[in-house]
Amino acid sequence: MKTLRFHEYGEPADVLRLEDVAVPNPRAGQICVRVHACGLNPADWYLCRGLFAGDLPRGVGLDVSGTVEAVGEGVTDVRIGQRVLGVPDFRGFPSAGASDQAVLAVWTPVPPGLDLVDAAALPMAVETACRSLDILAVAAGHTLFVYGAGTMIGFAVVQMALMRGTRVIAAAGNTFAERLRALGAEVTSYADDMVERVLEISVGAPDLILDAGPISGVLPDLVRIAGGDGRRVLTVSNHGPVAEKLGVRNSFEGELRYNVLTDFAKLAAEGRFIVPVARTFLLAAWRKALDLSLSGHAHGKLVLLPAGATARD
Repeated sequence: MKTLRFHEYGEPADVLRLEDVAVPNPRAGQICVRVHACGLNPADWYLCRGLFAGDLPRGVGLDVSGTVEAVGEGVTDVRIGQRVLGVPDFRGFPSAGASDQAVLAVWTPVPPGLDLVDAAALPMAVETACRSLDILAVAAGHTLFVYGAGTMIGFAVVQMALMRGTRVIAAAGNTFAERLRALGAEVTSYADDMVERVLEISVGAPDLILDAGPISGVLPDLVRIAGGDGRRVLTVSNHGPVAEKLGVRNSFEGELRYNVLTDFAKLAAEGRFIVPVARTFLLAAWRKALDLSLSGHAHGKLVLLPAGATARD
């Protein structure tokens, strides 16, 4: 089978290779699927640079939808031929989701009415968004400011917070501003006076702040919006010394929330939740997808498709 993986750490464009490897066999408690679609995330490029370092080679692609081809010992909740979405065992195998076949460590059935490409956009955004909201204990009656609401995790956070009865103020660019307003968020831009505008909209400091944006330099401003209390701010994208110095919390603190995938897959099938897909690429065109992702102008989820599929713009 074809798989996209790296044999050394470095910049993804330098270390990733599309290679022929043997089809992996699922271990106990796992399944192997024929991949229909694989969602890409910034986390994939961090894996190439050494995030969660371990044995090499290692694959990329942490979001998958596909059809079950084999089940490991003890698996009784799925059958061969069933459509599922889930998360590959990227630490236990030398390949991951950007492959013709993948071994999944976590899965849930794809409900009727949910396209497999849209299904592949869900796992990481759903899990990370839910976990982050839980760490902050976001609840009805709170005012939450989401910085980076146009990222896929940020977009998921806004939807989930609104479902909890939370008032949401969202900072986003033009691509998703109107869609966020239609959901019920109060939207502002990333202009230089963002701090003042958020405080004006919120009528004082919002209760909680979630940073899903790619710009690390924004953390001091977010702490200012929080009235100087870094513990009311959580970042999913800007971990490191600056966050630690400011007392900002991070998304690694909580327990994984893959148990919510089933519910949000059903909501997505009903049209009540979405992680927007911007473009699809054939697996062989992975470099184009990488370049677009790294450009910061993807404007939605990018999805890889194995051979035989048809890409869509």
